[in-house]
Amino acid sequence: MKTVELAFEELGNSDDCHLIILHGFFASSRNWRQVAEKLSAKFHVYMPDMRNHGSSPHDPLMDYPSMVADLKLFIDRLGLKKVNLLGHSMGGKVAMWFALNYPEHVDKLIVVDIAPVSYKHSFDHLIQALKSLPLNEISNRKQAEAMLAADIPELSYRQFLLQNLVLNHGEYRWRIDLDVFYRMAPNIIAFPDAGQLPPFAGNTLFIAGADSDYVQPDDIAELFPEATLSIIANAGHWLHVQQPEIFIEWVKNFLLN
Repeated sequence: MKTVELAFEELGNSDDCHLIILHGFFASSRNWRQVAEKLSAKFHVYMPDMRNHGSSPHDPLMDYPSMVADLKLFIDRLGLKKVNLLGHSMGGKVAMWFALNYPEHVDKLIVVDIAPVSYKHSFDHLIQALKSLPLNEISNRKQAEAMLAADIPELSYRQFLLQNLVLNHGEYRWRIDLDVFYRMAPNIIAFPDAGQLPPFAGNTLFIAGADSDYVQPDDIAELFPEATLSIIANAGHWLHVQQPEIFIEWVKNFLLN
């Protein structure tokens, strides 16, 4: 399996314990910068861009084994022996699959609004909407936002997705490869078969939004028997954006106690 060297940002004091934050599908390290800045007062925070996201290299393969191989290379390259992992959505699945395969490298695990299961939803409609955007007709991001409104009604989600639209030599282009995303999306909603892998016995915290239905208690216990599930009220899938103070407090309490 071909690995890629992940681009990353780093915050905090290198003498503090290491925390790696793993973003979700269509996101990048920049989406976690505000949270990371607050956590960097207590932790040495790394925010890698996963393959095909942000500033990291593109590759035609994108699944959890390949992303975990990238993360293992990243940890080895930095000479880190044991880390705390925090992953949201797709990043949470990367964190879980890494912990199941390399438990010796994981101190504590935090999984944000995702479970170790295969979901039924599809990204096809969303990706087709992005692909149909006439980039040569767009002169500003606001135009792109308006053009996507019918297919993607939620403004905040449109704005999030359009962070992947970049201006290059006066022309807009996608920073991500939408064809790869379209082909690989079924791998992202899935979760690999844990087969004969033993459960992860380390300290694990699942944090879910009360308005989200991604995490069911029954989906956690088999692979993560030591896990605690905490629910943040008045928050959905983007709970770290909707309730950042509560989220940061819970993360700090879990990692420091």
